[in-house]
Amino acid sequence: MSVQRRLNVGFAALFVLFMAFLVVQFGLGERQRANHTQEIERVARAQLANDEFLQRMTDAETGIRGFQVTGEQLFLEPYRSGTRSAGDALATVGANTRDDGVQRLLLRENEAMRAWLDEFAAPIVAAGVPDHDPFRSARGKQLFDQLRQANEAADEALAAERRQVGSAGAAATRLLNIAAVALVVAILAAGYAVARTSRRQLLAPLARLGETIRRLAAGDRSARAEAHGAAELRTVIDALNDLAAQTETLLAAEQARAARAGLRQALAAELQDISDPAAAARRVTELIGAAVGASGVHCELLIPGAGPVQAHLPGTAEPPAGLVAEVLAGEPGRPVVGAGGEFAVKICDGTDCEPGYLLVTRPGADWPDSERRALLGAAREIERALRQLTFQQHQARLITELRMLDQRKDVFIQTVTHELRTPLTSILGYTEMIIEDEGDDLTPMRERALNAILRNAHRLQDTIGDLVLLDRPDSDTPAESEILDLAGIASQVHGELDNAARAKELAVDYQAGEAWVRGDRTQLQRALRKLLENAIKFTPPGGSVTWQLAADDRTVTLAVTDTGIGIPPEDVSGLFTPFHRAGNAMDQAVQGPGLGLAIVRDIVRDHGGSIAVQSVVGRGSTFTITLPAAQAPVPVA
Repeated sequence: MSVQRRLNVGFAALFVLFMAFLVVQFGLGERQRANHTQEIERVARAQLANDEFLQRMTDAETGIRGFQVTGEQLFLEPYRSGTRSAGDALATVGANTRDDGVQRLLLRENEAMRAWLDEFAAPIVAAGVPDHDPFRSARGKQLFDQLRQANEAADEALAAERRQVGSAGAAATRLLNIAAVALVVAILAAGYAVARTSRRQLLAPLARLGETIRRLAAGDRSARAEAHGAAELRTVIDALNDLAAQTETLLAAEQARAARAGLRQALAAELQDISDPAAAARRVTELIGAAVGASGVHCELLIPGAGPVQAHLPGTAEPPAGLVAEVLAGEPGRPVVGAGGEFAVKICDGTDCEPGYLLVTRPGADWPDSERRALLGAAREIERALRQLTFQQHQARLITELRMLDQRKDVFIQTVTHELRTPLTSILGYTEMIIEDEGDDLTPMRERALNAILRNAHRLQDTIGDLVLLDRPDSDTPAESEILDLAGIASQVHGELDNAARAKELAVDYQAGEAWVRGDRTQLQRALRKLLENAIKFTPPGGSVTWQLAADDRTVTLAVTDTGIGIPPEDVSGLFTPFHRAGNAMDQAVQGPGLGLAIVRDIVRDHGGSIAVQSVVGRGSTFTITLPAAQAPVPVA
């Protein structure tokens, strides 16, 4: 067998093995990975839909419970929307699972849902009035627990299906990897055979070819090998010459790309400082002209804050009016080549910056693709700089407007608090005078009315005080700083609000040891009081509130946990914003201006601490304050 035939057979084997490797590794492998990913995503969608079903049914159950407690029709809205969405979620689970066991569990889940609706929820809704029958309530809770159990079983089955899909994908991947390794070994073996044949049969003729390769490696990109010798060797020489030509082309393209990048960077640097727009435009034209060897460059732009600016190279003739009109009438980035060697491109489209143009002249010469791309890149860089200037001006204007609004807000709060305090003082004074003067002569109706006036006047006075606290200037340190035992402050607040907790039959658990901090006693007492007031306010009768105070060498942590109505996830982000109130609090008509948590945040922040919240709707919330610990004072002998 001739050398040519041996090499042909060897290269053919290499090609076939390499293509087989590509097919296995990138064809079958990518398909396997894609199918595996799709299967995992399908099961994941089913799991998410199953979780969504339980959440929607929980919303519906919560709505029914609220209706049972309050009798308000508003609580039936979560029930109706939740049952509708739950059915859709269950259908999504069924559409995204292929496991017969899961399908059977979904039927159980659907039956449990129908049982809860038909036997408990639907009769209550149809009656339109709360049903306080304890047996029906117990039956409803039992049916909903069965629904939860069916949901958990379906969730476990979906997790098993996901593990099964993952195992199957891993097995297929292992098989493909083994096949790929086998093909690589075969490719290496075939390559070794071809190399051995070439080394033994072509060493002498390849000596001159090696010299050509060394010249290429030394940087002589024009070096080419002469085609001589056997046909096999001429094929190699031709391949080498083609490779050298392609390398030279690629290097030229890379040099052109580097030149374009350098031009864009130089333009970006020049456009950073436009304190003198005319000088900046002139430097831009000089850079562009030097980059492409142009005899003339004309640039007309409208710079934000400076107005129209024109710049051109010295000796540049006035651009043709027809060509300028054609460029401005076109689209940005679309080049227009004139008959006299002009290359023009429109800059900006009038959306974020006013239209302008860049016109480069080089008579008697064509514009190769590399120079066209360089000029288009320069135009895009100029447009980017103009848009950035427009954005900066718009941003500065918005900042100024926001500062003005903040000043107006401060003036408004100061005016409102001042104007409200004077009449409020009179209301409180005269009301207390009437109560003291008439005493036992007051009728029950007048006594209730006067007490209502006092209660609401004090509530308004507290709101004014909260507004004043929120409007105070920011400070890095408390006004009056001293070493305090936070446990003592917490105990005092607990005692002050104990009657309020007892009135709602709340179980208050207080756990605290010594916890020393540095701060303002009045401010810290106010923060703790507002946290406990919120916990009592938003916890229904019969619930519980827990204080937990812990300290270590570096921090003091106070956690207030309640079993109240909870906070929806969408309201958590704005919870510490002044006047923000959670949606469920407004739905249940819980009174309050929405200032307490904002004041707590400011006080804690002024003391170098932080506050965090964790909440589940219908289960309660936990607010955690973390403050820097202080060294306990040394007792005086």
